[in-house]
Amino acid sequence: MPRQTTPPADYPQAVLRQIEALGQNIATARKRRGESQAQWAKKLGVSQPTMARIERGDPSVAMASYVMCLWLINQAQGLAELIAPVHDHAALEREVTDARARWSPASRRPRRPLQGVEEARKAAASSSPSPPSPPVGNAAGLAALLHPAGPPTK
Repeated sequence: MPRQTTPPADYPQAVLRQIEALGQNIATARKRRGESQAQWAKKLGVSQPTMARIERGDPSVAMASYVMCLWLINQAQGLAELIAPVHDHAALEREVTDARARWSPASRRPRRPLQGVEEARKAAASSSPSPPSPPVGNAAGLAALLHPAGPPTK
């Protein structure tokens, strides 16, 4: 297994606190279920001392061991969903800002073409001399990501 390049002692304190809180929550969940560290260690495929390190929030324990604990606690929730692109608001805001800059009212011309725009321009140029408009699909997609609609109505 490759060595870590950053020792856990050099991690930001906020990160260490989050890992420690995660370990405490794992310990609480295990205790509420009335199971021992040894029982959970067996389910995880780790040793009982490693289970104790997880519950202490040791940042050097493999991420897979923490993820397995989370799965034991709540199998329906996906850890990856926490950072799914749809929840990355900073990146979405940047994409919207970039899109607005490409389609400023003064120029009405994109600085860099979006995928599929060139084909649409050629088709529009052959049918009408009006200036190109921003691609509706991309703007609608970004708007849907920023302001998701509720569940579909029946």
